[in-house]
Amino acid sequence: MAPQILTLDALAARVPDGAVVAVPPDFSGVALAATLALIARGVRGLHLVGVPSTGFQGDWLVGAGCVVTIEAAAVTIGEYGPAPRFTAAMKAGAIRMIDGTCPAIHAGLQAAEKGLPFMPLRGIIGSDLAVHRDDWKLGANPFADDDPILMIRAIRPDIALFHAAKADRAGNVWIGVRRELMLMAHAARQTLVTVEEIVEYDLLADDATAAGTIPALYVTAIAEARHGMKPLGLRRLYGPDDAALRRYVEMARTEDGFRAWLDGGLPCPRAAE
Repeated sequence: MAPQILTLDALAARVPDGAVVAVPPDFSGVALAATLALIARGVRGLHLVGVPSTGFQGDWLVGAGCVVTIEAAAVTIGEYGPAPRFTAAMKAGAIRMIDGTCPAIHAGLQAAEKGLPFMPLRGIIGSDLAVHRDDWKLGANPFADDDPILMIRAIRPDIALFHAAKADRAGNVWIGVRRELMLMAHAARQTLVTVEEIVEYDLLADDATAAGTIPALYVTAIAEARHGMKPLGLRRLYGPDDAALRRYVEMARTEDGFRAWLDGGLPCPRAAE
């Protein structure tokens, strides 16, 4: 069955309350226009999985009261400083953080991608993180003596949500070099994608685009959202709006400031221009 081509609001409506939603880091394909649609709808109880981290998107959703749990290697907005609403929520005990690492998040998704219950990993053994994650199990390598292996539980998101440069009418989505988006699509039960444009040619028919294209088989629905990653930047198409990002961080230091930012017009279009 070919992926549906939906409006932005209809795409956001496919994310139910309480869903486990995989999202990429700020330097990848963050679906910010769809995030605003989720906030406007008032989605609640989300479990976010950062692949392997989240930033502005996670902070927006936390500030709007949409999130109860974040599983990630980090919640960071890099050069702009700490994520203000995430930091406030953690201090208030309003959300739960499940600490991971970049390799562990990827390993969990790879297990789900392959239909396995877990994926073995070594590098975390001996750390406090391995001790405090009761859903990770230390076991023995069955092919060698005295060789412990940490088994990372599969991470099977309900939804993979991301933004990409383009899709075709068949539902194939071009992501270029952003391979974490491919992993998310393989691992999740549903994949919802916003794109800058829907093109009329077959992305899989051209070797120049085929290698960086997620086949429609792994895509559930698509919505066109021009500049749908603003105020972040999308690789080779447009850069970040530094002034808007800094304004957000300044305003979001307080709850009242965040609400004023929400009410004052968000620096990201909600639909195709």
